[in-house]
Amino acid sequence: MAEVLVFHHGHGLTAGVREFAEQLRRAGHTVHVPDLFQGRVFDKLEEGISYAENAGFGTVIARGAAAAEELPAELVYLGFSLGVLPAQKLAQTRPGAEGALLLEACLPVSEFGGSWPQNVPVQVHGMDADPFFAGEGDVDAARMLVETAADAELFLYPGHRHLFTDSSLPSHDEHAATQATQRVLDFLDRIK
Repeated sequence: MAEVLVFHHGHGLTAGVREFAEQLRRAGHTVHVPDLFQGRVFDKLEEGISYAENAGFGTVIARGAAAAEELPAELVYLGFSLGVLPAQKLAQTRPGAEGALLLEACLPVSEFGGSWPQNVPVQVHGMDADPFFAGEGDVDAARMLVETAADAELFLYPGHRHLFTDSSLPSHDEHAATQATQRVLDFLDRIK
């Protein structure tokens, strides 16, 4: 079974992120879910993003890296939206990464040093009309990643909701979230 480090989105460590992590645990995986916002949870995404901007996105990434330092190198990194920042950086730059799951965000690989590591499989999930994922270039970065990485998949779901995988938010889409969760579990089952 895989060992997974999960990074929450801009609302903070919500009940939905915790429930997602529990689903992975019930499937037999070891899951770690650090709180990058130090106990803060925001009702409005804009408030959470404002908090992250004020703290500095570099600080958010550094908090994720600090959480990883306490764990074995052989991890799968999973990030939801804002949590993709530390997840993608660690998957690209920390030796030993076993995989990456990027949900509702994807940055150009050049952001963290050039190319995707050959031996690190990756999945990207997002809605095809999500104004953040599709409208801000993340889907383009994901398509480029799929074209250039040895083992990369992009899953697009019909709809415009951002954070559709979080069951505690109004943006939750049960059908798409169920599909995404099953694909994540299938991915983790392939990790030795």
